[in-house]
Amino acid sequence: MSGFDANQVYTVSVHDIPSSSSPETPSQSEKLLLDFLLQYRVGGEFIYRDKLRANLLLKQYQLEVDLRHIGLYNDELAHAIQDRPADILPLFENAATKASRTILFPLANASDERAEAAIQAIPKVQVTIKSGLNMLKFRDLTANTMNKLVRVPGIVISASVLSARSTKLHLQCRACRSTKIIYPPGGMGGLGSGSDRGLPRTCDAPELENQKKDCPLDPYIIMHSYSSFVDQQTLKLQEAPDMVPVGELPRHMLLSADRYLTGQVVPGSRIIATGIYSTFQSAKDKSAGAAALRQPYLRLVHIEMSSPSSGSSGGLNPFGVQFSPEEEEEFGEMARSEGFYDRFARSVGPSIYGSLDIKKAISCLLFGGSRKILPDGMRLRGDINVLLLGDPGTAKSQLLKFVEKVAPIAVYTSGKGSSAAGLTASVQRDSVSREFYLEGGAMVLADTGVVCIDEFDKMRDEDRVAIHEAMEQQTISIAKAGITTVLNSRTSVLAAANPVWGRYDEGRSPGENIDFQTTILSRFDMIFIVKDEHNEQRDRMIAKHVMNIHMNRPNPSTGENGEAVGEIDIDKMKRYIAYCKNKCAPRLSPDAQEMLSSHFVSLRQQVQQVERDNDERSSIPITVRQLEAIIRISESLAKMTLSTVVQNHHVDEAIRLFKFSTMDAVSAGSADGLSRGELNEEITRIEKELRRRLPVGWSTSYQSLVREFVTQQGYSSHALERTLFIMEKREVIRFSGQKKVIHRVGV
Repeated sequence: MSGFDANQVYTVSVHDIPSSSSPETPSQSEKLLLDFLLQYRVGGEFIYRDKLRANLLLKQYQLEVDLRHIGLYNDELAHAIQDRPADILPLFENAATKASRTILFPLANASDERAEAAIQAIPKVQVTIKSGLNMLKFRDLTANTMNKLVRVPGIVISASVLSARSTKLHLQCRACRSTKIIYPPGGMGGLGSGSDRGLPRTCDAPELENQKKDCPLDPYIIMHSYSSFVDQQTLKLQEAPDMVPVGELPRHMLLSADRYLTGQVVPGSRIIATGIYSTFQSAKDKSAGAAALRQPYLRLVHIEMSSPSSGSSGGLNPFGVQFSPEEEEEFGEMARSEGFYDRFARSVGPSIYGSLDIKKAISCLLFGGSRKILPDGMRLRGDINVLLLGDPGTAKSQLLKFVEKVAPIAVYTSGKGSSAAGLTASVQRDSVSREFYLEGGAMVLADTGVVCIDEFDKMRDEDRVAIHEAMEQQTISIAKAGITTVLNSRTSVLAAANPVWGRYDEGRSPGENIDFQTTILSRFDMIFIVKDEHNEQRDRMIAKHVMNIHMNRPNPSTGENGEAVGEIDIDKMKRYIAYCKNKCAPRLSPDAQEMLSSHFVSLRQQVQQVERDNDERSSIPITVRQLEAIIRISESLAKMTLSTVVQNHHVDEAIRLFKFSTMDAVSAGSADGLSRGELNEEITRIEKELRRRLPVGWSTSYQSLVREFVTQQGYSSHALERTLFIMEKREVIRFSGQKKVIHRVGV
């Protein structure tokens, strides 16, 4: 008997009791379950009988039963399964095994020995129960749910190697060679195939007449060749990041899967596990703790996959989202409505004022382009990465938090608080079997979703390098502790960073402001430099907007020019994004192709021009990756309106976004119509002049300098300002009297 808690004697009724509908004894329950399997039908077909036959012919001794069907067949039976699954399920498996015997050998007599042998050869059938129970959070698993059937969603973070659990042990006494068969209990604390725990301590063979029986303590050895085993696997389930309350650590749960449930999932899959919430005595601390304190685990009876990483067809619904026809109809109307793209962009972080282009870029990031797998097996990513680089107080983190809420799968991390292993994957050691196994990090858990990384500039360089590969190749390769493997991480990255000096310094080149290497910058499709500009009218609008929010006024949702904005609520956005990702993978039209390629060439020329003006290599490169970026952006714009072909206006918008973001960042720092190279030239000339004019220890007024340099010699006032600023920083001069008087103090 393989099963749950085998080798228990159940009562068997001898007298025929008129069977009522409620199962009172185990044998009655078993009979009811057998009837259910053989007689339950929907319409004209006996679903379970046919399903069982089909599985048996495939040599798969398993059957998936829907709990709702049992409820329709016999309500009390369904309740019994929910309340006492550990008692009923072994009966169910017996019933299923009997049913399969009836199906396979309908005419066999019990007296016929060959038939008997064939019937005995049928292994135990495993019953998995698919239930429509409400899903519980990890935090709702309390003592009241102990030994009941529960259903929990989560992410598998590690899966152990398959091991064999003994279901029938053949023992032999060392001294008198007598044999004995025992059936160890199932579950996790059960007898492993190697340990001697739980074996009888003394030999209980009867004494023979001619010899004195003299067996030592612990006489039995296991004869493995005669014992029978089933597969067992331990999984570790973690609650989904979006379900963890703030300030709590995510909880973990051990799952024990056996027979056909093993080997179904890989780390990173999102699943819904149905099982019996039970406890085991962990081998680690037998001595410690109170006698009845034991560790909880879940004995699986069914796994529902709801994961994108399980199917090779990219992007199955995250968490098994199903769309009703009415909803699809509504989404179609939304996509066709006038100005939907602007409306959607305005619904991104509606409480954040302005910065519409950034919101548009984030909308593109949420939808993503189309992944392509070329005939030679090369993959081109479809995910869009965006970097927001800017002054403090420009609502970067708020946007990141919003994206975390609205993306179907998202993980939010902060730069200083994440290490390379935490982002990619860490190698852990199993406490019991001493095996190494992998635990996926943020990039693996957010597979097919978005990773938001705040404080990107505060990350250590060696940690930032870890996500290079994840951003372009969309895999994470690991070779640690004898584990060499490649994990999927098909994620978009949305990063926020501050410039080197905390604020963006206009006089320095973008390269000096951004201290990232070219390698990581070229992996971002759009780079936004968000400056906090002083502009009275805009400041008034922002102040008014902020006051409205703080005073809890129903915010008159108006755009920057005062027109009304239709907002889409978060839930609908989430479902719409999932729907678009599911249904649509746009391709380029020939016109769009032509536009893109000619545009890319002109972009390269522009960058070359900027490099020539400023006499230095641009720190933000425009490479073929950026051409792919524009393609991805135009695809995602098409996907947003559920269009299957990328049209010219999509490409126009994509080019506009790209110009506004990355190209802007390339040429940043020029002022007053001068390129940065000319400005620097002026600054050096002014500095030379100033040093000549002001000996050490002398002082002069600011006004006279302006008169001399700007009005008489025709330098720009901007250049003079910058020169004085730089010289003060180097402590060559010092201001006094509210910057009116300038003292020369240093060399």
